[in-house]
Amino acid sequence: MDLFSGIDNKSEKPLADRMRPRDLEEFVGQEKIVGPGRLLRRSIEADKITSLIFYGPPGTGKTTLAYIIARTTKSDFQQINAVTSGVKEIREIIRVAAEKKKFYQKKTILFIDEIHRFNKSQQDALLPAVEKGTVVLIGATTENPYFEVNPPLVSRSRIFALEALNEDHIKKIIKDAIKDKERGLGVDNVDISEDALSHLARVAQGDARSALNALELAVLTTPKKEGKIKIDLEVAEESIQKKAIVYDKDGDNHYDTISAYIKSIRGSDPDAALYWLAKMLYAGEDPKFICRRLIIHAAEDIGLADPQALQIAVATAHAVERVGLPEGRIPLAEATVYLATAPKSNAVYKAISAAQEKLAGDRVRNVPVHLKDASYKGAEKLGHGKGYKYPHDYPGAHVKQDYLPPGLEGNRFYYPTEMGLEKEIKERLETWKNQKDEK
Repeated sequence: MDLFSGIDNKSEKPLADRMRPRDLEEFVGQEKIVGPGRLLRRSIEADKITSLIFYGPPGTGKTTLAYIIARTTKSDFQQINAVTSGVKEIREIIRVAAEKKKFYQKKTILFIDEIHRFNKSQQDALLPAVEKGTVVLIGATTENPYFEVNPPLVSRSRIFALEALNEDHIKKIIKDAIKDKERGLGVDNVDISEDALSHLARVAQGDARSALNALELAVLTTPKKEGKIKIDLEVAEESIQKKAIVYDKDGDNHYDTISAYIKSIRGSDPDAALYWLAKMLYAGEDPKFICRRLIIHAAEDIGLADPQALQIAVATAHAVERVGLPEGRIPLAEATVYLATAPKSNAVYKAISAAQEKLAGDRVRNVPVHLKDASYKGAEKLGHGKGYKYPHDYPGAHVKQDYLPPGLEGNRFYYPTEMGLEKEIKERLETWKNQKDEK
């Protein structure tokens, strides 16, 4: 099946399809992989494509990059969708590709959309052809290819991770569609307000297709007044079926909301924390930003009162990166509730702050001789390690000895609380403190 098949009347095609970039100059976003001088851009411009897998959220340009390659390459370009295609179709494409390579020295590029939906046998059918160079594979997937695509195919392909477009990217795409008279809405004389534009860009959450679909619906359902189709905030809300809320991701509301979220968790109020989480997600906040704050909070405000809190926060960050939104809201909510209901202690945070403060205001002190590394040649002659007591040689794997530099003996930075596991840690430290000196 050809990438360009099925095109009858371009006016009947959705706006998002009509506005698909035709070349790299029209392509918006993904500067890290297709910016000037980048490897992928150079490969496309030189028509030197090797097997590729594009991985990223919907509406970020994976299929569009394949479309651009199709327009620029001299190779035969074939496209299939993993949802509707099977092994039989794959083998026929490979057979024809082998003939074209043998008799006409022509390369075949095979683009497979949603490649993660191929089962193992379907992916295995591709492997010999990719390995021999019979076809050059381009796969597109919203799932992590290292988990969802067979390792042999992954190892023979370059992986390019596409990121969700930012709001400025989406705004540019919307504005370009409004101005374009050939493929876009230029002949409709559309006037969109700044708050409507910002709302569409924010709620689209990095998905250009979603933003263009909403824009098209707004234009089709809004009558002209005084020769113009005016898209205001109310129309934008209705077209994307999401109410606007005051939330500037670079302004006070952004910081005030995350502050309320963290303070609600610190204050052990899971309901309030979930409310502020819901507000941030609704407004299109970057979930990675929320995950970073959860990790910081778990270490700063919960600490060793419940060490599992940090593990859950880190696991949540991995889970959200793996599944994305909207499903990512579930592990985010789970972590929010866990951290809000966990015992709280900032003893570790205060301890490292006190240690850094002591270091900053003190002269540089050397490592005590008995703690120095005695493993390298000549260290023993320098006395390194002399007098060191190996804890495992003593009852309970503990023995009293000085670990701080001379002059700082007895200084304390960590004071565990009575909360959660720290109560047990506190008791253990008291036991060690009262232990008799061992000779």
